[in-house]
Amino acid sequence: MGIISVYLLGQILYLARNRISKSMEKHNLANSAVGSIANSVPLSVISYCASSILMTITNKYVVSAYEFNLYFFLLAVQCIVCLLTIYVLKSLGLITFRQFNKDEATKWSPIAFLLVVTLYTSSKALKYLSIPVYTIFKNLTIIVIAYGEVLWFGGKVTSMALSSFFLMVFSSVIAYYGDTSSAKTASDTLSLYLGYFWMFSNCFASAAFVLIMRKRIKLTNFKDFDTMFYNNLLGVPMFLVSSFVFEDWSAENLARNFPEANRTSTIMAMVFSGMSSVGISYCSAWCVRVTSSTTYSMVGALNKLPIALSGLIFFGGAVNFFSVSSIFLGFLAGLVYAVAKQKQQKENASQLPTSK
Repeated sequence: MGIISVYLLGQILYLARNRISKSMEKHNLANSAVGSIANSVPLSVISYCASSILMTITNKYVVSAYEFNLYFFLLAVQCIVCLLTIYVLKSLGLITFRQFNKDEATKWSPIAFLLVVTLYTSSKALKYLSIPVYTIFKNLTIIVIAYGEVLWFGGKVTSMALSSFFLMVFSSVIAYYGDTSSAKTASDTLSLYLGYFWMFSNCFASAAFVLIMRKRIKLTNFKDFDTMFYNNLLGVPMFLVSSFVFEDWSAENLARNFPEANRTSTIMAMVFSGMSSVGISYCSAWCVRVTSSTTYSMVGALNKLPIALSGLIFFGGAVNFFSVSSIFLGFLAGLVYAVAKQKQQKENASQLPTSK
């Protein structure tokens, strides 16, 4: 009887050990799958493209409709909605991010300020420019980032990459002619030049934001949701203060921005734009982390074709030889640059020392 008991006990221990071993294997496989998704370059690129298209179209709808001019307030709403969304996701156990730390917030505040400048100049540019022209001129940000990487991260600009830069500039010039040819009055021309001013300001602000954020992420070891949390948390007071100081909060202007006939749709569009900002905030940080800042910007450039076409379809942008040619030329510039970066990466890999 004692032998049988020992035998049964041994069998139970054997089965329990096998079950625990299989459970651990499944857990490790699940963690491995989650890790591979979190570090997937193609998935981060596709997600960034989709969120970028949604964000651009939503913002264009809000800032172009009903004489809307409370840009800082719109951006504050986007940050608040983004914060509420990630807090809900954290409470459900779906995501995690760091608790607020005063020292980290102080170090991250310059990046948050650059994000404020980037989003504000982007909204102003979208107000005055069509989506196709906006997306084509956005390509110029790549040039600034590429040379920023040369100075800060020891990057290199090849002759093929330089050729793509010339194509980007050329497509922007063509877009300019297509845009000005559609201007019928002096007021239209002035609006275009205001749009170009905000567009160039946005290019430099975007480049500074991407480069400095990449450097800070490496120093702080921030994860994607940590970056999103601090960007939006620090952005809310900056946007609200700027709104109350610089924007018109009179009853007349509020009635103009939120007309009674379209008040509900305007508010819903603002909330939806805030929800879409969750996607662009996360996917931007994700893409910068798993790629390089130049590659991140390049993905945005390749994404310009569907964004530009959506602008022609949904917002009635000027359709002429110059505008259509500039869209496809800008897309070609993006492809040339993508090939140039791929060749450069292969050359760098082949030059790595091998151990004997």
